[in-house]
Amino acid sequence: MSQGARAPRSLTELFWAFSRLALQGFGGVIAVAQRELVERLQWMSREEFVEALAAAQVLPGPNVINLSLMIGDRFFGLRGAFVALAGMLCFPSVIVLGLAALAGHYLAMPQVAGALRGMGAVSAGLILATALKLLPALKSSPLGLLPALLIAALAIVAIAIVRMPLIWVVLGLGGLGMLLAARRLGQEKAM
Repeated sequence: MSQGARAPRSLTELFWAFSRLALQGFGGVIAVAQRELVERLQWMSREEFVEALAAAQVLPGPNVINLSLMIGDRFFGLRGAFVALAGMLCFPSVIVLGLAALAGHYLAMPQVAGALRGMGAVSAGLILATALKLLPALKSSPLGLLPALLIAALAIVAIAIVRMPLIWVVLGLGGLGMLLAARRLGQEKAM
């Protein structure tokens, strides 16, 4: 944990923080997670958030769920991991069950379909804004800013244009990123 970073005072505070986080996100909670955990609560630095997010993305399952488990564990061990997970899932589950009960009638309405499309655009914008906000953290990355941006651009091209399966993009470009970072760390250690 970084110097000066605060920690949640209790499991209850951890639960409510992740409940708030889960209720603010619609299809993209990572932007909200960065704002809450780094800027508002100051439980992590930007660099720590980027490192935790990178690990969360490699693990199976939703990124924000993995992130909640790691952060809960970081502060309170296994109990914290379960409490943070409960915070992420409790209220959204109730909302989804309630919406599912109403879905048959309201999803056929063009206004509802349009609202959902609009929320998708907002979610994409939030993810882009978070990426731009976290960009300075790449300067301290062992990979370096320029190689990281190049790998990100290659990933976008591979997925969006070439339509490569995600597993091959992660294995290929992720492996390349790890190799380049290990090489740079080895060069720094040799100096």
